[in-house]
Amino acid sequence: MSSSEISATAAAAGTSITVVHPDIVQSHILKRLDGAALASTSCASVHFQSLCNEDQLWQRICNSTWPSTAHPAVRSAVSAFPSAHRSLYSDSFPSFHNCRDRTCSPETSELISAVDIYYDNKPVYSKVLRTETLSSWFMSSPFRLELLNPKETVPFPTPPGGACREIAKERLRVSWILIDPANKRAVNVASQKAVEARLLWISEDLQLRYATVASDSRGNSVQCAVVVNCGGAELEVKEVSMQVEDMEGKIVGGRDSLVILRGAMVGERKRSDVDLEREIHELFRRNKEDFRERKLRRERGLDMAFIVTGLSFFFLFFIFYFLPYT
Repeated sequence: MSSSEISATAAAAGTSITVVHPDIVQSHILKRLDGAALASTSCASVHFQSLCNEDQLWQRICNSTWPSTAHPAVRSAVSAFPSAHRSLYSDSFPSFHNCRDRTCSPETSELISAVDIYYDNKPVYSKVLRTETLSSWFMSSPFRLELLNPKETVPFPTPPGGACREIAKERLRVSWILIDPANKRAVNVASQKAVEARLLWISEDLQLRYATVASDSRGNSVQCAVVVNCGGAELEVKEVSMQVEDMEGKIVGGRDSLVILRGAMVGERKRSDVDLEREIHELFRRNKEDFRERKLRRERGLDMAFIVTGLSFFFLFFIFYFLPYT
């Protein structure tokens, strides 16, 4: 039920919605709305805005959308956000636009990852990770977060047959929300659905990629990727990792990754579009292949230049030191 439907119902009854007790509105109407409808309802009037800003409403929506956000560490961090769970929802529900604004922000001592895995839109696994970000080891090492412990797997139902690859690509979904407690911002770095599915020829596992594209401090495109490996006789999730990759396919270091992620957190948001996300990923993949080809041509050109230079020095040496004695 939208705000216009609520008002129409009240008008038909010959009364104003404002005369209805706020507890009744919140308990019997607003609790039935999803996040998008609740946000729209809050814009209907000042009265509805005050009712819709109740944090318990947004906490319920966040916890039902992402079960991992019910974790005490997440609740503690979100409680300091400007609008608590409403801020978390507005930061994490839509996809982020590529942000090139690199304004300085306070350093953060940790990142909190709230991760959920869904099958047919039903949560099958949730976990919260806390990553310390101030150590020299983190700053200089490649930025890669592992969700599962060694030998830990996540089973999910798949029908028999040879279509597991397409079934998993469409039905398996991952949400990876990164929370910066110091700057009171969050971002969901995973695409709504897998933008790529491929078989690994060594292990014969199915690898799914949930990726969004951002930019580094120099304006170069990078990819925030959640990589999921599935395998086994019944196709279970064996590995889940989150990393930031550059155009060469290399994992970006911790220091640069923090700059990229903070930029994504303050960037614009837009409604998720599966087709657009896959189109952006395909464009990034083609640009990455073109970058590799250009780099390979440059390296071949440098190799040829070194060979020619070496041969030239050899002939010059031969001419000046051997020919006079012949």
